Amino acid sequence: MRTLIRARWVVAFQDGGHRLLEHGEVLVEDDRIAWVGRRWDGPCDRTLEAPERLLIPGLITVHSHAANSPLTKSFLEDRGNPFHYMSGLYEYLTLTDTTVEDALLAARFSFVEMLRSGITTVVELGRLTADGVVEVAAALGIRAYVVPMYRSGRWYTPDGRRVLYEWSPDGGIPALEQAVAFVTKHDGAHGGRVRAFLGPAQIDTCTPELLRRTAAEAARLDVRVQIHAGQAVVEFQEIARRHGLTPVEYLHEVGLLNERLIVGHCLYIAGHSQVVFPGGRDLELLAASGAHVAHCPWVFGRRGVTMQSYPRYLKAGVNVALGTDTFPQDMLHEMRVAATLGKVADGDARVATARDVFTSATLGGARALGRDDLGRIAPGARADLVLVRLDSLGMAPVRDPIRNLVYSATREDVETVLVDGRVVLERGRVPGVDEVRLARDVQAAAERLWAQTRARDWAGRSPDEISPPSCPAWRDA
Repeated sequence: MRTLIRARWVVAFQDGGHRLLEHGEVLVEDDRIAWVGRRWDGPCDRTLEAPERLLIPGLITVHSHAANSPLTKSFLEDRGNPFHYMSGLYEYLTLTDTTVEDALLAARFSFVEMLRSGITTVVELGRLTADGVVEVAAALGIRAYVVPMYRSGRWYTPDGRRVLYEWSPDGGIPALEQAVAFVTKHDGAHGGRVRAFLGPAQIDTCTPELLRRTAAEAARLDVRVQIHAGQAVVEFQEIARRHGLTPVEYLHEVGLLNERLIVGHCLYIAGHSQVVFPGGRDLELLAASGAHVAHCPWVFGRRGVTMQSYPRYLKAGVNVALGTDTFPQDMLHEMRVAATLGKVADGDARVATARDVFTSATLGGARALGRDDLGRIAPGARADLVLVRLDSLGMAPVRDPIRNLVYSATREDVETVLVDGRVVLERGRVPGVDEVRLARDVQAAAERLWAQTRARDWAGRSPDEISPPSCPAWRDA
C-alpha cells in the first residue's frame, strides 16, 4: 500500500538534521517512508491532502511511568518536604502503589494521552505490570519499550526527616534474572513494535554487584539500560557518602556509563547549586561515554527544581532526550516546559530554542534508543508520523511551524497519528476508546488509591492531612 501525504509544512530530515519543507510530500509504503520531496510523480494507492497541516515525525518519550502516573493527579501537587529538598520520592512515592488491574488501567489512560499529544514511541518503566503493559501497548498500536525495574533494596522514611535503606538478602539478582527473561521473551514482539531492555530502578537502591551484572547482561543481550540517577539531593549525598563519587562518576566506575545507558533525569551533577559540589567532570564523562540523559522538566519544575542547565548539557555534547515521566503524558507540554526552564536557568531567551527541544523529542530520543529509523521523516525510516492542525485559534498565524508547535500547540491540534503506517489516532481520537468512560474508571481507581494512604503513610495521615484541598470546603448556612 502506497500512501502519498501532501502537507502545508513537512519537518523532513536532511544533512543530519531537521529541515522545513514547505508544500512537501511524503510517500509511505506499508510501514516505511519511501520518498520525501516537493512533488511525487509516481504511482500511489491513495492520497491524503493536508493543506493546512504540519507533518512531523512521531515524538518519543524516553522516560515514563504510565502505569501509575494519572493516579496521583490533584493529590501531590503543591506538596514538598524541605527535609528531602522538596523531592517527592521518599515520602510520597510509597503512597502510589496500586493493584495490577488499576495499574494497567492507568497505563491505558496514559498511552491514550501520549497518542493524543503526538507521541508514537514510549519507554515505560514499571514493575509488576510489565507483561500486561505489553498487551495494552500492542492493543493501542503505540510503539513501546517496556522496562521492568528491579533493585537490591528500598528507601523509606520513618519520620519524614531521615531517609533509610532496607536491603534484600538476595541483592536483587533474582529480579535481574527475571528481567533478562522478560527481555528475551518480549524484545521484538508484536511485529517489532514492542521492545524491552534492562532497568535497575535507582542508583541508590542497587548494589555495585547488581549494577555490574546489569552492565554485563546488557552487553550480552545488546540492549539498552535505563536507571534513575541524579534525581534527588538526598541520592547525590548518599552516593557521595557511600563511594566518594558523584552519581555519574559512580556509574562510570561500575561499568554502566556507555552508549547503551539512558540516565533518568541526571539533574544533580557536580556544579548544580543545590548540591554545592563545585568542579567535577560529570558532563565530560557523560559526553565522552556516549550515554544519554532522559530530561523530564515538568515533574521537577512543579517542585521548584530545574536542570542547570539543559543548554549547558547540549553545549557539552551530551545527547539529551525528553521524557514525560508522570502527568500529563504530553510531549507538547514537556517541550514547552523544557524550553522555558532552560531559558530561566540561563537567564537567556536565545537558548533552549524550539529547534533544540523538538530535536530532543525526536532525534534525541531515537539516538538514546539506538534507532536511526525513528524521529525523522526520511526514506527508510519508520512511518511514525503526526499531522498537526495549523488553522486552529492556538496555532494561527504561522510563520515558523516549529516555534508554533513548541510554544502554542495543544493536544487538540494533533489530528492524525500513524505508527508503522497504521492510523492509531484519527480526528484527534484513538479509535475504539471511550475517553469519558476511561476517565471515569481512572477516577475510581485514584479514589481507591487515596483511600489507602493512612495505612501506607509513615505518620498514618489521611489524604486531606497529606494534601489539604486548595480551598476550604463550602459551609452551608
